[in-house]
Amino acid sequence: MGDNSVNLAPAAEDAPFPLTATDQWVLSQTDEEYAYHTWDGLRTIIQHNDLAVLKRKPSDLRRYMKWTAATKAEYGNMTKYLLAHRLPKAWGSPPFSPVSDTPFADPSDYCVLLNDWPYGFAPGITHIVVWTRTVIPTDPDTGDMTAESRKTVAEFVKRYFVDSLGGPGAAEDRVLWFKNWAALQSVRALEHIHVLVKDVEPAVLQKWTTS
Repeated sequence: MGDNSVNLAPAAEDAPFPLTATDQWVLSQTDEEYAYHTWDGLRTIIQHNDLAVLKRKPSDLRRYMKWTAATKAEYGNMTKYLLAHRLPKAWGSPPFSPVSDTPFADPSDYCVLLNDWPYGFAPGITHIVVWTRTVIPTDPDTGDMTAESRKTVAEFVKRYFVDSLGGPGAAEDRVLWFKNWAALQSVRALEHIHVLVKDVEPAVLQKWTTS
């Protein structure tokens, strides 16, 4: 049986971050009822920019809510926690002073980490978060990336992830990426993108996240 204890997290109305309609639906489920995101399904979600439907397994979402509430109580906000434990000390505190004003142009301006709280994916899919101290421009009206930002990020993902898997062709079908709209971000003060990879060896994941 899955871990379905509803006491693992605060009540939905006391959630430590805004719950989407998808989150609220997930919390009404058991782990046995949950349908994992498949690779083809994720490709469709990202192609249609339908990011609000991304979901965690019910027990994982409850644990994430509980952990977020405890972390905010101890550190004040998620940014302080990440700066203290996950991101380079050399970055200092916001507002940052990146080496380059172009996102992902200088390696010292970004940090590649495995996601501590991934969405509920089918086996073989790994969730990576790339944090950057360089601002990624967004449309102020929609909160989504500008066309130029999308091009910049796509070029970085190809260079850093796709090319290391063998370049164009089959490797491109093993890498997806997205940037949550501002309204969906749980850590808005720190710029980041999400990268999903399929069937990547642990040694390669380690190389990406320790470079």
